[in-house]
Amino acid sequence: MSERHFVVVGYAAAELLDIACVVSTLEQANLHGPESYYRVRLVTPGGRPIDCGPTVSLHPGESLERVTGPIDTLLVSGGIGSWDAAADPLVVAHVRRLARVSRRVASVCTGAGILAAAGLLDGRRATTHWQWAGHLAALYPGVRVDPKPIHINDGNVYTSAGVTSALDLTLALIEEDNGPDLARTVARAQVTYLQRPGDQAQMSMFTAPPPPSDGLVRRVVDHITAHPDGDLATAALAELAGVSERHLTRLFLRELGHPPGRYVRLARTEAAAHLLVSTSLPMAAVAARCGLGTAETLRVAFTGRYGITPSRYRLTQSRS
Repeated sequence: MSERHFVVVGYAAAELLDIACVVSTLEQANLHGPESYYRVRLVTPGGRPIDCGPTVSLHPGESLERVTGPIDTLLVSGGIGSWDAAADPLVVAHVRRLARVSRRVASVCTGAGILAAAGLLDGRRATTHWQWAGHLAALYPGVRVDPKPIHINDGNVYTSAGVTSALDLTLALIEEDNGPDLARTVARAQVTYLQRPGDQAQMSMFTAPPPPSDGLVRRVVDHITAHPDGDLATAALAELAGVSERHLTRLFLRELGHPPGRYVRLARTEAAAHLLVSTSLPMAAVAARCGLGTAETLRVAFTGRYGITPSRYRLTQSRS
């Protein structure tokens, strides 16, 4: 089996996890798969050491400018230094040059900004860390930025979301190269599930937004979360809060960006996601417990929220 040349591009203030997730996962693949299958090289501008935060420096010893092809995979890491790197003509020019001699090109997190600066995402669908998606779209209007998926591939260009999504992307690349057996072995060695599907949403309602600052909205939200199978019609929630439906809707839009009905649907699909991975309940029972009525209603709501069916989600999360 031929060796695959995998080049990881770093720069000043690159995110350590973006680099480490990729490099460590590929090294695990070498350990458990064909000997020295991936030849992994970390390169930086001028081959200089890079600081990845105040406590860790990396010493790659290889220069971005001296790398030549052919390359199997060129991957650009993300990090707070990515926007400076995207504005550096030298970095951008060499990423563009190396992309021409690479079978596939990838980025982690805000590394997508460097690919975009090199013109490699023009006309393509791409993702990045949800927090920076708007910034990327504003800077590069020719890129079809989708902030929801964990990773996307459009042709031979792969982009991924923030930080640990580098692990998901690398496992997906290993599976693409070798099939699922090696990817599953590597995932077990790293004590993670095989990989989250690329189209799984980046953010969870339980971790993404802060609690509402308005006490009345917070009380209603707590009730929704605790009773997903209850009567959560806007009229019932307004009566619980002691306000009119119109006023409750104004408060929800101001605090959460959704009207009450939309928020309830999101909360119910979140509750379903939790039950799908924490229980073996059949789909109809999951739907009933979450207030979604039927298995078909669950499927429609879940697919609309996450871009993946409930059954596939459960199967993927149980593959560890």
